Amino acid sequence: MNAEPSLGKWQGTAAPLGPLWSEMDTSDIKKGLKMMLDGQPFTVVEFQFVKPGKGQAFTRTKMKNLLTGGVIERNLRSGEKFEAADVEERSVQYIYPDGEMYVFMDANTGEQISVNSEAVGEDADLLTDGINVNVTVYKGNPVGISLPPHITVEITETEPGAKGDTASNVTKPAKISTGATIQVPLFIAEGEWVKVDTRTRSYLERVKNP
Repeated sequence: MNAEPSLGKWQGTAAPLGPLWSEMDTSDIKKGLKMMLDGQPFTVVEFQFVKPGKGQAFTRTKMKNLLTGGVIERNLRSGEKFEAADVEERSVQYIYPDGEMYVFMDANTGEQISVNSEAVGEDADLLTDGINVNVTVYKGNPVGISLPPHITVEITETEPGAKGDTASNVTKPAKISTGATIQVPLFIAEGEWVKVDTRTRSYLERVKNP
């Protein structure tokens, strides 16, 4: 049997929150749900309930393997039972990058956890200093993070704003302070602060300098 990859490590002695184990069925499926499939933990990325004209209803899912990062599609028959992944969720604060690792800290205990870049994935370029995230831990290894629904960031690079142009349906690329590039309305200029939806990487609104 292949050894499970180590995606990070705890630094400290405090125990993380208890495991979230239970038996579920397809009515419990939602985005972000952690479940066991073929002996490995997955998280639901997308799902759609389908009721064909003939035959049994089912839920079409797209799931990400928490150990390998691979994404699969699987149809689950309505009422089908499955086991929730035996994972732990820990609320932590992002501190700094350290080579191939990202270091987070429990603000209450000072305990640190280092998470491998593979586990952080594409969320890496949306991490802001001091941002609070949830780290998912499976068998002692951090296997993923969950960002808050939105973040407030500064526009660091974009074409000059168009004065008087308040149309929001025409956009341009803009680099934000975390390093990611998003689409923003034409009137947004460098140095301004905006709210970004972390789930869709989309511009939400302009905000005052925090």
